[in-house]
Amino acid sequence: MSFPWLSWGYTGLGLSAFLGATILPLSSEVTFTAALLAGLDPGLSLLVASLGNGAAVMLNYGLGRFGRDRLSPKTIGKLAPADRLVARWGRPALLLSWLPVIGDPLTIVAGALRVPVLPFALICLPLRVARYVALMLAVDGWMR
Repeated sequence: MSFPWLSWGYTGLGLSAFLGATILPLSSEVTFTAALLAGLDPGLSLLVASLGNGAAVMLNYGLGRFGRDRLSPKTIGKLAPADRLVARWGRPALLLSWLPVIGDPLTIVAGALRVPVLPFALICLPLRVARYVALMLAVDGWMR
C-alpha cells in the first residue's frame, strides 16, 4: 500500500497529523506508522507529528471558542455527542480527546464551552503525544 503523504517526507507527515486532528475523516496514526515502517527517524517523526497534531488541536479549540456561532448546522450536529459529554463531565471529558472520532469534536466543544486554554492544553496536548509514543513503541516492538 502506498502512502501519498510520505512522498512529501516529514512535511507530509506533519500535514497528515494536522489534518488528522480536524473533523476530516483522516487517520494520522496510519501515516505515522507508515513513516516509521518506511524508515523515517522515529524521534523526528514523533516531533513533527506531535507539532502538527497539537497545532490542529489548538486550532479546533480556537474555532470552537471564537467561531461556534458561525458553524453550519451539519457541523453542529456532528459536535452534539461531544457537547453532551463535556457538558456532563466537564474538563475530565477531555481525557478522551485523544480517541478517534470523538476526540477532535471534544476539542472544538471545549473551546465553545470556554474551557480555559491552559488546562485544555495541559490535558489534550500530552495525550496526543502519548498516542504517538505508544504507536512508536508498538512499531519498534513489532520490528524486532
